[in-house]
This record gives sequence, structure tokens and C-alpha cells, in this order.
Amino acid sequence: MVTILLITVFILGYLAIAFEHNLKLNKAASALITGVICWTIYILKSESPHVVSDELLEHLGEISSILFFLLGAMTIVELIDSHNGFDFITQRISTVSKQKLLLIVSFLTFFLSALLDNLTTAIVMTSLCSKLLSDRQDKLWFAGMIIIAANAGGAWSPLGDVSTTMLWIGGQISALNIMKQLILPSIAVCAIPMFIMAYRFRGKRFDLMPKPETTAKEKKDGKIILIAGIGLLIFVPIFKTLTHLPPFMGMMLALGLIWVITTFMHKDKKPDEIKRFTLANALQKIDTPSILFFLGILLAVAALESFGLLKDLAIIFSENLKNDFAIGTTLGLLSAVLDNVPLVAASQGMYDLATYPTDHPFWTFLALTTGTGGSAIIIGSAAGVAVMGIEHVNFIWYLKRISWIALIGFAAGILIFLLQMKMAG
Repeated sequence: MVTILLITVFILGYLAIAFEHNLKLNKAASALITGVICWTIYILKSESPHVVSDELLEHLGEISSILFFLLGAMTIVELIDSHNGFDFITQRISTVSKQKLLLIVSFLTFFLSALLDNLTTAIVMTSLCSKLLSDRQDKLWFAGMIIIAANAGGAWSPLGDVSTTMLWIGGQISALNIMKQLILPSIAVCAIPMFIMAYRFRGKRFDLMPKPETTAKEKKDGKIILIAGIGLLIFVPIFKTLTHLPPFMGMMLALGLIWVITTFMHKDKKPDEIKRFTLANALQKIDTPSILFFLGILLAVAALESFGLLKDLAIIFSENLKNDFAIGTTLGLLSAVLDNVPLVAASQGMYDLATYPTDHPFWTFLALTTGTGGSAIIIGSAAGVAVMGIEHVNFIWYLKRISWIALIGFAAGILIFLLQMKMAG
């Protein structure tokens, strides 16, 4: 009975998020209510409320680390934007072909997400495209491609996606093997949708945005903040690797350092001139409802996980599908709805290293499918949620226009992976 009630509340919450424009209700409100109700049902039906409270606080620690990471990345990008730092890049893009621009953006997003991570890259590239494009529909299509490319690029790098990082830390995969095995399938996941969208933009042009009137000093400041901001974002995964602290700690350090840089950079200016360049101003511009939405949806998924529903789901798949690749594909598609992190965590708990040793094809395949399957639905990945907040992408719009393209890429990646396996074995 409790299981049915929990699933019903989750589905109703999901539908409220999907139809936010019809309901005229912000998705963050629906997500927060869903998250809280799921945990309320769980604690009221539990024999030990104290244990449930502890579980909630444990999950909140993990969720908070993602939220603070998101907050830090968005603030740094907003600071770069307020200093017109992106102009340094946009002014070097001379093409006026939408098709060429899409290829450039996809290529940069794919490789940057492997270096930074898919969430940070999606935020940076979406902000960059909003500076280049003026047409609303173009921005939405490019946002869709950025989500697909960021998730595809994150899947083949141990630092590119949270789920891949979890498998790496857990000893299920090694860094060199994951890069070697997944580079080609990940390229397929990105390239096929890229060519489909590029065909849509064939022969279409856009007007280059007029160059803003800035002084030599402002240009210099913008360049310094751009280099410092991107440099600090690249520093985050390095900091994580060296210290083994969670990624949000590196992001908080990066935020503190850029705060110091901007403070010293503008110390001689008048208070009214300084205001638009301050970190406090950047924080005010951040899309806070998106962060609250993320909190709500992750709380709801955490309740399902704590109740044991995700583990039960993994057991059902194992018993009925009886094929590693069928299980991996199903978990990948499910990650678009339930978030890849708890699904991967459930898989790590279910399949031990004795049965599936390090670098077993199952783990590599799981990294590919759970890392890229989230692109099928806009709220299926952290990158999707961030882009949805920045560009205000409608859930149904994405479902109608981008989801099928993402699924074709997902299928292409699986096909390439299986072909590689056949050739190797």
C-alpha cells in the first residue's frame, strides 16, 4: 500500500512538473511538495522515525553537495558574464552559419565536459550561446544539443559525470580503461544528434551580435575574469583528484578565490560603479528556483531509494532481463526519470566486484547508459536541469523536439559499444 502511495505521489509530482505551463505553477513548487510528501509518507509508515531522519540527513548531505556545486558554478559564470568576459570568445567566432556554429558548440561542449564535468560545461556553453544567438527558438535547439553533448562528453571521462566518478571511486572502473572503451560510443551519442540538428540548420544564418562599447580597462578586466573563471573551473576536478574531497569543496574554493580577485580588481572604484561587478550582485541574478527544483526532485528520488524501491527495481531487472546489456540499457533509460546517481548506487550495492570485477564490460556499459540516458528527458540529468533553468526550456517542448534525437544518439552509442565488444572478443 505504501509503495503504491509513494509511486503515485512521485508520478503526480512528475506530471505537475511536465505540465507547469498549463498549470501556471512553477516546477520548483511541484518538486518541493513532491519531495516533502514522499518523505512524510515514508516516515509516517516507518517503525523507526529516528532511522528515517538519519537517512534523510545522509541524503541531504549528498544533495547539498550537488546544489552548492551548482550554485558556485552558476555564480562564477554570472561573474564572467557581468564583466563581459564571454565577449572575448564570441568576438572570435566569425561564422554567421547556424550549422557551423552548432558544430563548433557541440565539439567544444563534448571535450570540455570531459575536462571540467557535464554540469559546469552545460552552464558555461549555454551562457555563451545566449550571447551569440538572438532568436528564442535557436537558443532552445542549441540548449538541447548542449545537454546531449555535455552528457556524452561526461560519460567517457572519470571526472565528467557524477555516476562515472562513483564507479571510478568504487573500484568498478579504471580511468584509462573507461576512456579507451567509451570514447567512440560517446562520440556516436553526440555526433548523430549533432548531424540531425545540423541538417535542420542548413543554409540558415544569424546576425552577429553588435560589439559592446567597452574601454580598454574593461576589456582587460573581462579577459582577466574569463581566464581566472575558466582556470578555476578546470582546477575543481584537479583539486578533487589531489585531495579526495567532494567536488563542491573545490568549487567553493574557486568561488572564494574569484571573490578575492574581483574585490581587489575594483577596490579603487566608486561604490555605485562596483555594484554590478560584485559577487553579491551575481548571486542575485542566479536562477534560485532551479536550485530549489533540483532539491525537490532529488529529495523525491532519495525517498524512493531509502524505501528500497530502486533496489527492488534493480532486482526485478536482473531476474527478468537476465542479460547485462539489457539491464544496462533499461537502467540508462530509467536514469532519465529517476536520476542516474541513486540508480548507479543501487547497482553498485547489488552487483559485487567478485561477480563483476573491475573494468568488467557491465560496469563500462553502465557508465555509458546511465551517463547518456538522462538526455532523453530534460530533468533526467544535472546538466539538463541547469540548462532548463538558464534558458527556461519547457519540459514538453524538449520532449517533443529533442528527446527522440537524444534517444537515437543513445541507441547509436550502445550499438558502437556492442560492435567494439564483438570485435575485441
